[in-house]
Amino acid sequence: MLENREGSQVPDVTFRTRSDGEWRDVTTDDLFKGKTVVVFGLPGAFTPTCSSTHVPRYNELAPVFFENGVHDIVCLSVNDAFVMNQWKRDQHASNITFLPDGNGEFTERLGMLVDKNELGFGKRSWRYSMLVRDGVIEKMFIEPEKPGDPFEVSDADTMLRYINPEAPHPSFVTLFSKAGCPFCAKAKKLLEERGYEYEEVVVGNRGITSRTVRAVSGAGSVPQVFIDSRLIGGFDDLQDYLS
Repeated sequence: MLENREGSQVPDVTFRTRSDGEWRDVTTDDLFKGKTVVVFGLPGAFTPTCSSTHVPRYNELAPVFFENGVHDIVCLSVNDAFVMNQWKRDQHASNITFLPDGNGEFTERLGMLVDKNELGFGKRSWRYSMLVRDGVIEKMFIEPEKPGDPFEVSDADTMLRYINPEAPHPSFVTLFSKAGCPFCAKAKKLLEERGYEYEEVVVGNRGITSRTVRAVSGAGSVPQVFIDSRLIGGFDDLQDYLS
């Protein structure tokens, strides 16, 4: 039975992390003392829901969390430091601290350690999120105890609504580009100048072709820009949209 630990201190443990090729011990005080921190725990690095949804959305909304008083966002999993560091690089999640709980000590003492033997995972973290202020757990969103890997309440949007229901969400921007395209470079510079974070889909990489661009935008040329799933168009259209 998973237990909600709201009002309790976070477990006092030391995490074995690795940075710049060196081992570094990080304590609970290092992470939480005098800070407001969002933590989300998940079953494992590189797993489908964790990689496709849980981590990316926290990374996208991180600037809004920071504007609303959050000092750090921590992704915690029962994986070792090497795996967590590689996963962070793979996710391009620069806004998030990836924390390895390799022995599961923090997760177990938090009451979130579960048996995933049927998947060959051994002991892993249940999926949850929590808001911690100066080492005290203010709020926990724990996924319902049912088969599989439920993902209903520990998402970034739910946590942000708890912190500030009126917080504006950033625009989601997708840019189709091609290496060496001068107008693509101008489009990226314009987005960056206006403070828009964007994901870039490069034509010619990983099977993405001009047919892909035509299929989604109706045009075969690049750049093509989508903002909040709405097609803006090429560079001139983007310039008009942002003016």
